[in-house]
Amino acid sequence: MVAFVNGWLVIDKPLGPGSTQIVSAVKRALRSGGYAKVKVGHGGTLDPLATGVLPIALGEATKLAGRMLDADKAYDFTIAFGTATDTIDLEGKVVATSDVRPTLPELLAVLPRFTGPIEQVPPAYSAIKIDGERAYDRARAGETFEIKTRGVTVHALEVVAPPEGASTALGMDGVEGLSEISLTARVSKGTYIRSLARDIAEALGTVGHVTMLRRTKAGPFVLGQAISLDKLADLGQDRAVHHALLPLTAGLDDIPAFSVTPDQAGALRQGRKLIGIAVPPGLHLALDAGTPVALVEQGESGIRVVRGFNLVDVEDIA
Repeated sequence: MVAFVNGWLVIDKPLGPGSTQIVSAVKRALRSGGYAKVKVGHGGTLDPLATGVLPIALGEATKLAGRMLDADKAYDFTIAFGTATDTIDLEGKVVATSDVRPTLPELLAVLPRFTGPIEQVPPAYSAIKIDGERAYDRARAGETFEIKTRGVTVHALEVVAPPEGASTALGMDGVEGLSEISLTARVSKGTYIRSLARDIAEALGTVGHVTMLRRTKAGPFVLGQAISLDKLADLGQDRAVHHALLPLTAGLDDIPAFSVTPDQAGALRQGRKLIGIAVPPGLHLALDAGTPVALVEQGESGIRVVRGFNLVDVEDIA
């Protein structure tokens, strides 16, 4: 029997399955490979029609999944102008059309309005809870309801590549309008790309919906680290899932680490504070001979445990 696995798998989610189905696929691969049963969770929902980086936390890494939900993310996406759908993507039914097609100069002129701190209304077809129910459940039931505006931050927003032949000269008469445009965005937690696409189209005097959405980065994880579901299944059959596993610390690359003695590690594992260790205020990762002990915070009264990790008895995987 292979030992427990703790760490991260980065999956390149394909079109079709939702995030919970990817979690199920990981569990199947672990069972197929004879791995011991561990907790499995994902670090940020992707819609069925979205693809790309989906971090999957295994074992003790599930204690960090909440941090991943709060992390910045990056997306490539395409807006098709002239048609609005109720889901703001290809899955929905058409609810509005427009003959207006913006020019590239017009598009470039409005993008700064959607960069930095902005307010947006999440899509009706989203997982937000309204009076205890998921918005998408109420929307599918035909209910009419209001979703409150929320503040988010778009750190960067730019055109991926202008369509062939599109002019960037401002003020040109007769410039052909765009039927679609591909953009890249780096955004804070809670940002809905579908809402961003809808609002950009409205600012250009037209309507639009997302035809392609691909997450290229989630927190520290990028596409270059991701494996396909087919690769995952093959690794399960070969009892080699751990070959694609990133360490638990891969989700903490922005957190400074410091070493503790075995006695100090024991105190942290018991939830006790440490006094007299000179580390700056804020979050830190405590390591005992390179093994993560706890995510801790230095405060006025000492170092307290934020998240403890039970990695002491984990066997090495051959």
